[in-house]
Amino acid sequence: MLNRDDDILKAAEDWQKAGHGVALATVVETWGSAPRPAGSSLVINDDGTFLGSVSGGCDVIASGQPKMLEFGVADETAWNVGLSCGGTIRVFVEKVG
Repeated sequence: MLNRDDDILKAAEDWQKAGHGVALATVVETWGSAPRPAGSSLVINDDGTFLGSVSGGCDVIASGQPKMLEFGVADETAWNVGLSCGGTIRVFVEKVG
């Protein structure tokens, strides 16, 4: 079962109050086949603990600089590994607090 947005934000708040560096990753755009829709989030703290279903965050915690990350697979590559089509996902990662 995937965590609800309020669970993710509560974890971010709790970790920050406990003195951890925290980053939030949010899917902002997708094309073609994507595992999670736009708006999906993941929160990660500076010891690598995370909650949610997208990845990223450690570099953003250390630098404090937000990043736009893009991951994808071409249709030809997807077909070769048994997927019906490729796709791209774009994720915005920002430090919390």
